Amino acid sequence: MEFKEAVKIALQSLWANKLRSVLTLLGVVIGVASVIAVVTLVNGANTYVTTKFARYGADVFTVSKMPQIITSPEDYQKYQKRKDILFPDFKYVESNCRHCVGIGAQQAVTGKIVRGTQSSTDTSIRGYTWQMPALQNLDIVQGRGFTEADEEHAAHVAIIGTDIQDHLFEGMDPLGQELRVDGTQYTVIGISEKQGSTFGASQDNWVAVPLTAFQKSYGTSKTLTIYVKAGEAGPILETAADEVRVLVRSRRHDAPGVPDSFELDTNNTLVGFFSMVTRSFGAVAGTVALISLVVGGIVIMNIMLVSVTERTREIGIRKALGARPNDILMQFLIESGTMALVGGVFGVVGGILVAQAITILAGFPSTIAVWSVLAGLVMATGTGIFFGVYPARKAAQLDPIVALRAE
Repeated sequence: MEFKEAVKIALQSLWANKLRSVLTLLGVVIGVASVIAVVTLVNGANTYVTTKFARYGADVFTVSKMPQIITSPEDYQKYQKRKDILFPDFKYVESNCRHCVGIGAQQAVTGKIVRGTQSSTDTSIRGYTWQMPALQNLDIVQGRGFTEADEEHAAHVAIIGTDIQDHLFEGMDPLGQELRVDGTQYTVIGISEKQGSTFGASQDNWVAVPLTAFQKSYGTSKTLTIYVKAGEAGPILETAADEVRVLVRSRRHDAPGVPDSFELDTNNTLVGFFSMVTRSFGAVAGTVALISLVVGGIVIMNIMLVSVTERTREIGIRKALGARPNDILMQFLIESGTMALVGGVFGVVGGILVAQAITILAGFPSTIAVWSVLAGLVMATGTGIFFGVYPARKAAQLDPIVALRAE
């Protein structure tokens, strides 16, 4: 039997028994859809996080009281006991770091922004030193950023995100307008570019003011985060990081041999951690998908056994006309593989649709990986062929005389 004819018979069988075909291929569809959806979401998350962290540049690192990622309540309690990093600590590093191309500091709280009768709640209120927008690669699309004079005089000026522009200044130019940040009045001098959302949370609902003005409103005792630009990644970054570590340790009087009482994080540290988490998630979800494929394969095997029984006389006639056992074997293997491939195609489409639906409803990023589509189709076809071997061998070994006598 020609390959094309075997595929045609398999498709005709699927079409003739639609409900049975749906139930037969359900396991394969779910398995492949799970693989595609998980890989698409994980790939999207990795790409998104890598892109977001890359905004700060590969040559930027941070010094903070606590890590940006904490994995347990016990670690949180431990880090909470550390001394705060205060503004004098930042000024000490700024004055003494010889390998720092740029250095800034940031503090943040969540508060309320009011303009007239309009307000914005749960807004990130950030205290920036004048270099911070450049260190975070925040492009000021309208107006200007902060200057050293703004910081020195604790000027009541502000840079806003696009959410604040849309909600509080709809239909008008915000530049030069007044707003109240937790009751304190500021003048808008700049508008940042739109950053979009991360996992459904907007990154544009924020207002930045000079750090000195921020501390007049919220106090100087809150810990801050220091941002350092080394100029280049690699050895130069490591040199700058080592110098900053020495400066901060001496400032905080960390004894020799004692672990740092602060956290120094690079982009690679954060991206690597997130990639490890997504790989673990993908492994768990992949195991579930594999179980679905095994179940789907067993169902295909059972259906193929039923098909062999139903077509016993057909097999006998083929053998009587000269078909060899290998011809019968290949016929049924091609049929089971084709059935599984059809299920794989529907699984790929279903997985992509599920991932896109999650992206639309929850804002979770997704990126379709071509290799995952090909892998899903290969896995589906391989499952069908593997579980079709036993029914195919059983058909190939039938005695043609006995097969022709079958009712």
